[in-house]
Amino acid sequence: MTLMTKFLGTGAALALTAGAALADPALIYDLGGKFDKSFNEAAFMGAEEYAAETGGSYKDIELQSEAQREQALRRFAEAGFNPVVTTGFSMSSPISSVAADYPDTKFVTIDGYVDPSEHPNVLSILFSEHEGSYLTGVLAALASDTGTVGFIGGMDIPLIRKFACGYAQGVLATNPDATVISNMTGTTPAAWNDPVKGTELASAQISQGADVIFAAAGGTGIGVLQAAADADILSVGVDSNQNHLHPGKVLTSMLKRVDVAVRESMAQGADLETGVMMLGLAENGVGYALDDNNADLITAEMKSAVDAAREQIIAGEVTVHDYSSDDSCPALSF
Repeated sequence: MTLMTKFLGTGAALALTAGAALADPALIYDLGGKFDKSFNEAAFMGAEEYAAETGGSYKDIELQSEAQREQALRRFAEAGFNPVVTTGFSMSSPISSVAADYPDTKFVTIDGYVDPSEHPNVLSILFSEHEGSYLTGVLAALASDTGTVGFIGGMDIPLIRKFACGYAQGVLATNPDATVISNMTGTTPAAWNDPVKGTELASAQISQGADVIFAAAGGTGIGVLQAAADADILSVGVDSNQNHLHPGKVLTSMLKRVDVAVRESMAQGADLETGVMMLGLAENGVGYALDDNNADLITAEMKSAVDAAREQIIAGEVTVHDYSSDDSCPALSF
């Protein structure tokens, strides 16, 4: 099942727009900025694809503070935008506070969770980041010459530990003797937009022998990728395809199809089906990026190994532990 069919069943994306309500959709980005070249930017690209494919329009806003979350939700709902799509786990609580006041408005939280029994007008879209991260771990282990690889997360939250844990499992399943170094940037939302700190953490990991570093840190990751390129080692991007940022230096990117989630949510308009949706490898909701920018870095043997791992996970032959299920990781200590 593809991510498209997961959203739309047997219908086509554009077919839904014919019967959609006249209201335009709205998009609220998480802190870190629209053009973070990662999570938020993937959402923006999805909205742009919606507009290009349907001829429709949308309204968006970049949050500058935590206090603006509920304000933005109410402003869009009162103005008649539908659905109101949001990015980031931190929107869960504000949506829970607002949704009941606007029962005719559909809200979407990407990466967040809102109880569907309490708020039937909310769609929570979650991803199996641990599965996609496992694949990048397989590639990192195969690409590493030192046997030491790194992970740098943004804000230290269970979601980012989920990335790290999946990555470490993929590394150690491929090379049991490997060492995985892990650091988080901070404990506040500022951790998503601190490329200088990302550079510092990457340099520290490189000094410890890391020759592949996975950054799951929003805008902070830009500093990680830059430091890796400057040190002539490899990096791994996240959410969006970041291979192009440093061609030949980004081993791959862990794709998280936030763009598709936004595009298809907007396309369904007021007819959006609510509830909870989990998108993993089987739904093409996560994966790894292969393009002209990293083709020379991924050998035929590496591609065969990572594709085999993907199929084994989908088939249930390999189970990747989800850190968020019990706040533990069998492959990494935090």
